[in-house]
Amino acid sequence: MASSPLLLCALLLCSYCLIALGGNEHGFVVVQTSTSSPSNAACSPAAQVTSDPSRASMPLMYRHGPCAPASAAATNRPSPAEMLRRDRARRNHILRKASGRRITLGVSIPTSLGAFVDSLQYVVTLGFGTPAVPQVLLIDTGSDLSWVQCQPCNSSTCYPQKDPVFDPSASSTYAPVPCGSEACRDLDPDSYANGCTNSSSGASLCQYGIQYGNGDTTVGVYSTETLTLSPEAATVVNNFSFGCGLVQKGVFDLFDGLLGLGGAPESLVSQTTGTYGGAFSYCLPAGNSTAGFLALGAPATGGNNTAGFQFTPLQVVETTFYLVKLTGISVGGKQLDIEPTVFAGGMIIDSGTIVTGLPETAYSALRTAFRSAMSAYPLLPPNDDEDLDTCYDFTGNTNVTVPTVALTFEGGVTIDLDVPSGVLLDGCLAFVAGASDGDTGIIGNVNQRTFEVLYDSARGHVGFRAGAC
Repeated sequence: MASSPLLLCALLLCSYCLIALGGNEHGFVVVQTSTSSPSNAACSPAAQVTSDPSRASMPLMYRHGPCAPASAAATNRPSPAEMLRRDRARRNHILRKASGRRITLGVSIPTSLGAFVDSLQYVVTLGFGTPAVPQVLLIDTGSDLSWVQCQPCNSSTCYPQKDPVFDPSASSTYAPVPCGSEACRDLDPDSYANGCTNSSSGASLCQYGIQYGNGDTTVGVYSTETLTLSPEAATVVNNFSFGCGLVQKGVFDLFDGLLGLGGAPESLVSQTTGTYGGAFSYCLPAGNSTAGFLALGAPATGGNNTAGFQFTPLQVVETTFYLVKLTGISVGGKQLDIEPTVFAGGMIIDSGTIVTGLPETAYSALRTAFRSAMSAYPLLPPNDDEDLDTCYDFTGNTNVTVPTVALTFEGGVTIDLDVPSGVLLDGCLAFVAGASDGDTGIIGNVNQRTFEVLYDSARGHVGFRAGAC
């Protein structure tokens, strides 16, 4: 992908933004190109979840935007090309794991594992310990075990972070998991278990180890702690199992750890099933100056709590990943001619993948229709080093007319992606050919923006509510 003069503000702090002006009654939306100064960007108030005492809600924001905590926002932003490189590695890793194929990794520790952390883009701030210490965590539906960096940690064993590293000795509720305990034996041996380690007191403690798709690793003590979800509402999770990271190696940057939202027993979602029923939702904001939310629990049935949601069946794959069935795609209000068998493998819906990877035939049909609808604008030449191949030069245009893109899921559920933030990324169509026909693809976070996406395994469905943040 050649460098575009238009960097879409939904992903990066940038000099150019697209702002929607018109409706989509004819299958197109007119958007305005405008300039803004990143240094003057301000954070809009967080979106609110429908008031429901059965749910716990936390603000969620783009990792490098003005809404993110100062400790996590400002520096070390990877380039767009580097983000896409990491995103491709993440997609490939998830699809290999979801297919059950063995993953061979290059760094030698006694485990194989996890997802690819570096392309994750959204953070929440939670409290660890008693008293609670704020920690900025990347959210990830593609992994399960949560972790934070812990003392004792120095520059040779941990990466730099803006917040003070969590000190378990300062918490009255911290407890390491003994090596011979049932909790240690229950730690997934194929994903996170990493034997035992001796503490300074000589006790044998349960050790976890995670190796991500690019070879990044985190190793430390499997532990329990009090997790504060919402300080205002004093909502806490007692005895939350997590990794107290003592040795991290790789290209992590500035965030304090990771919050696993997958379906396996180690995830926050599974650990809070008794309280929140194994359901959660989030809304990823359209721009980096707007906050969204992460909520545990499903809306109470009845009344208006589930109004606005459209539901499609959900399947959990390889205990971690959330899979839905895509059945069709529309561009500019017109359904594309794609055989149903193309989508037979389903689509993993993932918060950490940026760009959606479609089966090859589906992507080809989408690209052809989108390029036809955008023929008024110069198409930039593709770059062999990057995936995105439908990118435009909007220089000299005050307004740009962008076709709508809609995804149809099993059960006749159709969602109109937000225009432009849910369709374009860095001036490019935010889709790639990411799977063979009939194989599993991935729905990335660009397409999910502004929707409340509700994962409810107990009821066996995923819900989409438009315009939630």
